[in-house]
Amino acid sequence: MYDIIVVGGGHAGIEAALASSRIGKKTLLITSNFKNVGSCPCNTSIGGPAKGIIVREIDALGGQMGRSTDKNYLQMKMLNTAKGPGVQSLRAQVDKQAYPRYMQTVIREQENLDVLEAMVEDLIIDNQTVKGVVLEDGKPIESKAVILTTGTYLKAEVLVGDKKTPSGPDKQRQSLYLSDKLRDLGFRIQRLKTGTPPRVEINSVDYSKTQLQPGTDDELAFSFDTDTYISINEQTPCYLTYTNEITHKIIRDNLHKSSMYSGIVKGIGPRYCPSIEDKVVKFSDKKQHQIFLEPESKEMNTIYVQGFSTSLPHEIQEEMIRTIPGLENCEILKYAYAIEYDAIDPLQLWASLETKVIKNLFTAGQINGTSGYEEAAAQGLIAGINAVKKIDGKEPLILKRNEAYIGVMIDDLVTKGTKEPYRMLTSRAEYRLLLRHDNADDRLMKYGYEAGLVREESYQRYVHKMENIYNEMERLETIRFTPKSEINEVLEKIGSTHLKEGISAKELLQRPEVDYDLLLPFIEDQGLNKEERKRVTILVKYKGYIDKTLRQVEKQRKMEEKHIPDNIQYEDVLNLSLEAKQKLSEIRPLTIAQASRISGINPADISVLLIYLKQKYEG
Repeated sequence: MYDIIVVGGGHAGIEAALASSRIGKKTLLITSNFKNVGSCPCNTSIGGPAKGIIVREIDALGGQMGRSTDKNYLQMKMLNTAKGPGVQSLRAQVDKQAYPRYMQTVIREQENLDVLEAMVEDLIIDNQTVKGVVLEDGKPIESKAVILTTGTYLKAEVLVGDKKTPSGPDKQRQSLYLSDKLRDLGFRIQRLKTGTPPRVEINSVDYSKTQLQPGTDDELAFSFDTDTYISINEQTPCYLTYTNEITHKIIRDNLHKSSMYSGIVKGIGPRYCPSIEDKVVKFSDKKQHQIFLEPESKEMNTIYVQGFSTSLPHEIQEEMIRTIPGLENCEILKYAYAIEYDAIDPLQLWASLETKVIKNLFTAGQINGTSGYEEAAAQGLIAGINAVKKIDGKEPLILKRNEAYIGVMIDDLVTKGTKEPYRMLTSRAEYRLLLRHDNADDRLMKYGYEAGLVREESYQRYVHKMENIYNEMERLETIRFTPKSEINEVLEKIGSTHLKEGISAKELLQRPEVDYDLLLPFIEDQGLNKEERKRVTILVKYKGYIDKTLRQVEKQRKMEEKHIPDNIQYEDVLNLSLEAKQKLSEIRPLTIAQASRISGINPADISVLLIYLKQKYEG
């Protein structure tokens, strides 16, 4: 018998299996094709707005995605550098061949982790508790917990034009029966859709008609343990081009041939990653749309045409892609397609990612209605940690909205649900100034360390780093500059105001145009590394905003600490609206704060609930 069985070898499955096995549980990873473990069937990028911070959080918790990305990227770029630290995020173009190969090696070498190539068709259930899985040949395998990370494979169908082809991504076998079994167990199944653009031959592009998009010339990494970097000169460039009115006319003239608009699509697609047909229809005032040309691998001759996802027939794809500057004579090596698949309603999950329907059964990734490798990996890591905690009889790890984007995502899913593939955005996080790229370790590494996933060496390095940062902030308060100080010459050069009275180095650092490195010639160098110097700058410069946000968090904390008893019967709560009774009974929020975030629950309902709880459980 295994402690934990993980079904699916995508990004969620990898993190779930590695987490449970590294904590010491005997784990089995079941995948239909081991060569596909860690594959990137769509964009070969890791990170992006908000998503990059999720990868950073995965690393702080002891996950694998950040480390593997740092070893296998073609290009690394920090986004939104002209904006504040709350929205800056890292994005890497990873090697489509090297990245999954690296992940497969990590899995093969991991202790306590076995791999089985097979298809799971059913679950072993006893007294509403999962006891293992049943393979397609009828063989049962027992375990104490099961984590489903089936991605886009449940009853998957590839759509091009008016044709539907039963298939998983990249012509892989789909799972035909498991979603029906889940429905029989009481899960609500929904149909979702995503898609992928064409790939073109790398030498068939006229790059002179495009704009060069290099990486960021800096030492950047997702993992806090990374200490080697690829120089900007060795990184692979990407390119930018645009659609035009001719492209849009071809699309409009052939909309009836698109799977999206011909009526054969049942699933709902991602709002924030639309097909090119959707862009042309929904943003008809736009004369052009960005198209990024991204190399997929040093071992391949393919360019990923990002922003050109479509389900139009092949001959229309040929016609419209050649209207784009630089792609007039391109050779399409792989046509675009849409894919539909089954997913469960995430309202049937606890915040631990254990299902409410079946005990000890966890789900993670696109089966929960999300899109993206990063969102999937984060859920897999949390599911892996919490599956271990469940079988050990410990309280689950539930990250708060002010602690992590991962916490925001899971809370959104289990509280609000989703009817379309959920994508993490900075705008979803009300405390995003606290959820920055630079401080993921300070927010989460203690949890990864306590779970047994962060190594002692890494944790002590983090502790030493934070000591350096806070000691330096205290020291800067003691350093004074006078109106006669030589620093006035430097301030004049950068257009900053001359000192008219004495000021501390910390106060001076609060000026928008001043950073820590500018002060270095005038203060004794304490040997802080680049990351520490940047953190000092952010904490000092944004102290007022951070303190204001922390006060908001403190107000919300009182509601988060107001727990709702498991046995409450909402039907017994007088004066509670009918909609509130229905939704509260379905979602079973754990706290008053979570209840307040449920769609359709208004302040009056919360007031009634608070009075009832005081009378029933405190009076």
